[in-house]
Amino acid sequence: MTKMQWLSTTPVCGVLLMTAVHAFAAPPAPLQQSNMSLPLANALVEATMSACHAQGRVAVAAVIDRGGHLLSLQRDDRVGPHNTDAAIKKAFTALSTKTPSRIFAENARKNPESNNLNTIDSLLLIGGGVPVKVGDEVIGAIGVGGAGGSVFDEACALEAIDKVLGTAK
Repeated sequence: MTKMQWLSTTPVCGVLLMTAVHAFAAPPAPLQQSNMSLPLANALVEATMSACHAQGRVAVAAVIDRGGHLLSLQRDDRVGPHNTDAAIKKAFTALSTKTPSRIFAENARKNPESNNLNTIDSLLLIGGGVPVKVGDEVIGAIGVGGAGGSVFDEACALEAIDKVLGTAK
C-alpha cells in the first residue's frame, strides 16, 4: 500500500471505528429519581400547620415537588394573602438552591455579585423555605409564611420534616 492509498483509507477506518464504538455503547436510559408524592406533601403541610398552631401561631404552608410544582397548600384564616405567594416562593428558593432560604438569603447579602438575585421573580430572599431531602437527594421543599417572622416560619417547617420523615434536613 502506497502512502497515498493509506491516507485515503484513514478517514474510512476512523468512521468505521467510531461506528463500532457507538454500536456497543449502552442506549440512553431514563433518569431514576425520587420525588415528592401528594400524600407526603399533604402530611408535611398538616405537620407544618400543627407545629405553628402548637406555638400559638397562624401560618400558610406550601409544599412543592422537585420540579417546583405546587402539590399542597394550607392557609389559616387570619393570614394575610401576600403570605401565600411568599410561602410558595420560599419553597421554590429552597428547592432551587438546595439550602434553606434563610441561609441562602444570608449568603446572598454577603456577596456583592449576588445583589441582583432579588430581581428574579421566582426567588424570595427571606427565611421560611426548607428543602425536603431523602438521604442527600432533594425531592421538594416546604415554604412557610405568616407565622410571625422567618425564624418561626422555618422552625415550623423543620419540625414538620422531623415529625414526618424523622430527620430535619
